[in-house]
Amino acid sequence: MNLHEYQAKILFTEYGIPVTPGSHAHTVKDAVRAAAELGGDGWAVKAQVHAGGRGKAGGIKIARSRSELEECVKGLLGSRLVTRQSGAAGKPVNCVVIQALSEIASELYLSMLVDRARRRVAVIASRAGGMDIEEVAAREPEKILSFVIDPVMGMQEFQCRRLGFALQLDPDRNRQLTAILKALYRLFIEKDLSLIEINPLIITRGGRMEALDGKVAVDDNALYRQHTLEEWRDPAQEDDKENRAKLFDLNYVALDGSIACMVNGAGLAMATMDIIKLHGGEPANFLDVGGGATTERVAEAFKLIVSDPKVRAILVNIFGGIVRCDLIAEGIIAAVREVGVSVPVVVRLEGTNVDQGKRMLADSGLSIIAADDLADAADKAVAAARKAG
Repeated sequence: MNLHEYQAKILFTEYGIPVTPGSHAHTVKDAVRAAAELGGDGWAVKAQVHAGGRGKAGGIKIARSRSELEECVKGLLGSRLVTRQSGAAGKPVNCVVIQALSEIASELYLSMLVDRARRRVAVIASRAGGMDIEEVAAREPEKILSFVIDPVMGMQEFQCRRLGFALQLDPDRNRQLTAILKALYRLFIEKDLSLIEINPLIITRGGRMEALDGKVAVDDNALYRQHTLEEWRDPAQEDDKENRAKLFDLNYVALDGSIACMVNGAGLAMATMDIIKLHGGEPANFLDVGGGATTERVAEAFKLIVSDPKVRAILVNIFGGIVRCDLIAEGIIAAVREVGVSVPVVVRLEGTNVDQGKRMLADSGLSIIAADDLADAADKAVAAARKAG
């Protein structure tokens, strides 16, 4: 679960990490009030969306007067911001941050994330902070510094100091960096995060380090013990179908293809998407109905699938282990009749009571295409999608 920048900075402040002064606003009136409280003769107006690349997309504007501020806020609130990470539809802007302008001497990049290969929290840093850190990583990887934290020993001061030396910081800035790193790691562990990113971490002309921006992602699997953070979720920034899927314990991720997948089991779902691509098609979604799929859940899954206008065919790939194939077949039949599916449906069943399940599908009178195995199912689904497209 992603947080907005202003929410990330609330956490930073709670853990003693210095941030550039600012305040969030949902209306022009609130934005003007925030600017008056900050003072100064200029402010940054920053769209709050769950996507990077805001600056290049026009989501960060500088206002030098109250009238400019009002115009900037009016232009952003209620719009959809399209960035390189948002997709073509963009993300809705319902909130902005009004931030004091800083006198920046230099910009650093700093982040923490889970390194799954090494099963450690990794720290990544660079002197090349700013908007184009991805390009720096691709073109000049030697500028990217990193180390991992031992989960038993925790963050060690010598690691922080060594990183500071590598970033060419003077002793005072090195001490500030050490304090920030230790606080970030405590935040990362205590709030069950999967990512913290400060880009840029600025050094002001007065020598103070501040988080000018902030990005935080929370591990969805830990939200049951992070109730306060869960309340910060912004459904408007998420795919509507994915939000509806959560209500029925369905694991759904929207994709750009034309062949919808409904599978029980994450590994089988990934294999299904792979084999669709192998046969020349493109999956429209990842959809795992889980091992305990019921008739009701299958029906809701079909409703999600057919709500996507890009879908030209549906591939149902079910292994009946915990749930019998005849119950799955019953759910498919009920769902197709209830939802009124108008695109071809290819079904591959395997496992407990598979013959009974196949018989039920054949006797249903519905236009359901039976498949013998996964390769056959993918081949038929791709052919059906091409014909329907």
